[in-house]
Amino acid sequence: RALARRLHATYLDTGALYRAVTLAALRKGIPITDGERVAKLAKSLAIRILPPAPGEDRERILLDGEDVTAAIRSQEVDAVVSKVAAIPEVRAALLPIQRDLASKGHVVMAGRDITTVVVPDAGVRIYLNASPEERARRRYVELQSRGCHTDYETVLREIRQRDLADMSRPVAPLRAAPGVTIVETDGRTISEIVEEIAQLALRVWKEQCGEDGSISSDSARDTSAGC
Repeated sequence: RALARRLHATYLDTGALYRAVTLAALRKGIPITDGERVAKLAKSLAIRILPPAPGEDRERILLDGEDVTAAIRSQEVDAVVSKVAAIPEVRAALLPIQRDLASKGHVVMAGRDITTVVVPDAGVRIYLNASPEERARRRYVELQSRGCHTDYETVLREIRQRDLADMSRPVAPLRAAPGVTIVETDGRTISEIVEEIAQLALRVWKEQCGEDGSISSDSARDTSAGC
């Protein structure tokens, strides 16, 4: 989000789409293991991503008209979202939505298969890396700030399990695509990381768009920042 603000770009966390499908399946009592029913559900849902509300930082996620921005970040969704994201039919159902959003001007997209599947031809492709321990620490602090009662070891275990599931799934596994820029983030501040990627993006955009930074609609998709 900070990078998108720095670049005056639109931000899209594609994981929110899978979380919305997961939440809907849990609410309807559809077993996560029933890939066919979950995929059918995904195709029937109306999922919208809106700008943050005034005074808020996170984009709003609407599921069939309901604001589920907070609900999709629950621990219940965290525990099974990787299983939903591994269903090929679900990924196929959400892929056109992601590509359509990526085509609309300068976009910073965050997700585990952005540079390998969604927009492999993006002009700027970043593999943002951090150790499981560092990500668990960040997630633990976030959960505590929201009043969620858990412990660091539980969060770390869940993150390691999710990484294993995402890296070993047969469809769109988590991996660094050839030619991406790997940015290590352990022990670094957000502002340092944002500025490093922003300078890379601005340099690429200048090369592709000219001195004034203008960009044609035909080349918009190629200049999205896949993070």
